[in-house]
Amino acid sequence: MLGELWRSTVGRKALVAASGLVLWTWVVLHLLGNLTVFSGGAALDGYAAALRRVPAGLWAVRALLAAATAVHVAGVTSLACAGRAARPRRAMPPPRTPSAVAARSMRAGGALLLAFVVYHVLHLTFGVLHPRFLSGHVYDNVVVGLRPTWVAAVYVAAAAIVGLHVFHGLRAAMWSLGLGRERLGGRGRPVVAMLAAAVAAGFAAVPVAVLAGWVG
Repeated sequence: MLGELWRSTVGRKALVAASGLVLWTWVVLHLLGNLTVFSGGAALDGYAAALRRVPAGLWAVRALLAAATAVHVAGVTSLACAGRAARPRRAMPPPRTPSAVAARSMRAGGALLLAFVVYHVLHLTFGVLHPRFLSGHVYDNVVVGLRPTWVAAVYVAAAAIVGLHVFHGLRAAMWSLGLGRERLGGRGRPVVAMLAAAVAAGFAAVPVAVLAGWVG
């Protein structure tokens, strides 16, 4: 079934859209978990402890996310290569509309996001490049780990890239699933833009709050 879908352009677009929605769901849930930092150490540490109490479920989610990421990256790369091969050379550069800029930045942004995810996991899960990592003390690890200005700047920049990626990715998924302009009457773009901005602002809020001294 998956092989048949993969062999067609329409099928690959559907797989990219479906895997993207899985990742989008995780992004929202992860953001909500991150925002518990504003409720204090007991709330964030309790949330993290609750996740660790169900290791089978946690690893199942990780496996699903890994599979969705693999399908998403492979599908986007395949479609981009196919589109580039079929597109004739243009004398004039494409218009620099927000959606066009987002589309052209997807490959670079996706690579940067993958690199950031690796760094983020190493940094706040395993304590790599962390000045004072304490296993199980999630709140303290977040506050201490994000206190250096350059680290906070990396996290804020990653939040902006996530927002741009979400903006283009959700719009592309809407088209792939038949929810384009004809179905939504042009209302989809501002809704997606607001969602993307909210996600970016939510992720950026944590390092900004730590850097400003509002948390910790």
